[in-house]
Amino acid sequence: MRGSVDGLGSSSPIGAMLPAVFADDDLALRFVDGLDEVFAPIHTALDCLDSYFRPSLAPLDYARWLTGWVGAETDGTEPEPLLRAAVATAAYLHRIRGTRRGLAETVRLAFGVAPEISESGGADWTARPLGPIPGIPRPHLHVHLRLPDPTTADHYRLDGIVAAARPAHMPYTVQVTAGDPSERTSEK
Repeated sequence: MRGSVDGLGSSSPIGAMLPAVFADDDLALRFVDGLDEVFAPIHTALDCLDSYFRPSLAPLDYARWLTGWVGAETDGTEPEPLLRAAVATAAYLHRIRGTRRGLAETVRLAFGVAPEISESGGADWTARPLGPIPGIPRPHLHVHLRLPDPTTADHYRLDGIVAAARPAHMPYTVQVTAGDPSERTSEK
């Protein structure tokens, strides 16, 4: 927790900025010394302000606050490295939101495991007009997550993440099963 630091020196002492008339006045110098002690934490925070906005350097409580500020999708139970990674990648995730890659990255940041995603869409090119349309006519999205020790809460959490990060028009299903995430089958 941040707070005042006893004996913290000021980066710009007021006594050195006083006019020459007060430079020899002991009472004036002691008075501004007291102000220096009050202002020192403010000067220190402003000198290091950019560090507060870097998730890797910010104090943990401030990094948690940043999650809401940048719109990172967290629920407050993530371990510190995943929380900091979610804050650091929030802008990137907003750019790719609604894509398969964006959904996979959002789930990976929340659980630390890459999901298996199958969807109905497709893309193709042909020189012949009136060719077959790629994909399946009825849209669907299925996200399968393999966790070493899944709980019911993991299913609800995955459901909430997918509901927020999927394309808006896409119906979806989620599945959380026990298993080793490294033994994934290839994505469809």
